[in-house]
Amino acid sequence: MEQLTNLLVAVDNVVWGPWMCVFIMAVGLLLTCRLGVLQFRKLPLALKYMVKNEEGAAGEVSSFGALCTAMAATIGTGNIVGVATAVVAGGPGALFWMILAACFGMATKYSEGLLAVKYRREKEDGKFMGGPFYYIENGMGKKWIPLAKMFAIFGIGAGLLGIGTITQVNGISTAVQGFFDPNMENTVNMLGSTYSIATIATAIVVAALVALVVVGGLQRIANVTSIIVPFMAIIYVVICVCILIAHVSEIPAAISEIFASAFGLRAAAGGALGTLMIAMQKGVARGIFSNEAGLGSAPIAAAAAQTREPVRQGLVSMTGTFIDTIVICTMTGLTIMVTGAYDNAIANGLDGAQVTAWAFGNGLGWSPQVGAFILMVCLAFFAFTTILGWDYYSERCFEYLTGKSGTPLKVYRWVYVFAVLCGPFITVSAVWTLADICNGLMAIPNLIALFALSGVIVAETKSYFDRLDTGKIKG
Repeated sequence: MEQLTNLLVAVDNVVWGPWMCVFIMAVGLLLTCRLGVLQFRKLPLALKYMVKNEEGAAGEVSSFGALCTAMAATIGTGNIVGVATAVVAGGPGALFWMILAACFGMATKYSEGLLAVKYRREKEDGKFMGGPFYYIENGMGKKWIPLAKMFAIFGIGAGLLGIGTITQVNGISTAVQGFFDPNMENTVNMLGSTYSIATIATAIVVAALVALVVVGGLQRIANVTSIIVPFMAIIYVVICVCILIAHVSEIPAAISEIFASAFGLRAAAGGALGTLMIAMQKGVARGIFSNEAGLGSAPIAAAAAQTREPVRQGLVSMTGTFIDTIVICTMTGLTIMVTGAYDNAIANGLDGAQVTAWAFGNGLGWSPQVGAFILMVCLAFFAFTTILGWDYYSERCFEYLTGKSGTPLKVYRWVYVFAVLCGPFITVSAVWTLADICNGLMAIPNLIALFALSGVIVAETKSYFDRLDTGKIKG
């Protein structure tokens, strides 16, 4: 296992080297400039569209339902475990780079949603198929189909082996074990290793619940996520706000440390440049893991939205990045800093959910067990909806790649459920490394397409707002 972990780390260092951070940020910066900082100018309109569905338009689910499906896949362990992992591994400065990447990522997510609707296809059964594979094929031309297939292959890998299954259920099981059996007192030997009964029970229950939902397809996934996602996001944000209010005097020092670390001004053994690069790499990598801007996954859900206007869905799509990273991840990071959870993690070698659990357990003066329980519930629901969202994404990648649905798709769903079942029994370091690799490989074809089709994005945007300003269409 150690040799496998070392190999994964070596591959991850290549995939997520400085060039990837530059590529992601460059595409986001290019789109931001060409669109005239649209993600901030039109954010109020985007938030309005988020809750105002378009009537009488073609599509499978409402724009809000499509957004909730996309946010179900983004609001997950990346917001709780991923932020803590980034801050511990890359220093507090990783949070700055995560937020900056999200600011540019909003323009990226807008562009993905726009292209998804513009180039989507309606199948004979009335379902809508769209995403990077179709805007690569139909927007860039048939000669680019190998690039589209490459995206689909990496999308299946990300769903089955990375962000969609293993990392999510691993995060849930870690939180459950940390609450119910922190000292590993109730264990069994399995597959040559010792596991807590709580871990095994979690794997079985989560896999069973996933199976019950995914067999119903997009409609059932959208119905479930439209209820769970807003409810749990509000609860999580309220708790974070309460913790920050209780520690308001520590916020200025935390922000100062974040900026100092972000630019290598905080003393470190690796030197200023080394500190800056680590913070940037971890922040951008965990940022894209959290909000998936540039990854190409969210437009798969956006393509099913009931809308006539690609721009409108693009605006709705970008609100997901704003809520996911700029709001929720920022609050998680600040909570970790102001409660002393970061210093405690460095001193005691804590990582992942343990760090955020410590912040929640000690942030409001209540019993640590109460904070741990609340975090466990939030993490369980967030991660569960992420598993559902990624099942839909990887199914669409499977359909595009194989051209098959029906029985082959049903078989794929059960393979996906099996991957969920296996997730808790893979080491944490290997899990996150594998997830990073799949994310990076999936992003490459999508980023190439966004760069190549940036002119289409600008033209479509100008056309929409010209028609909106002249009253030819209603906002």
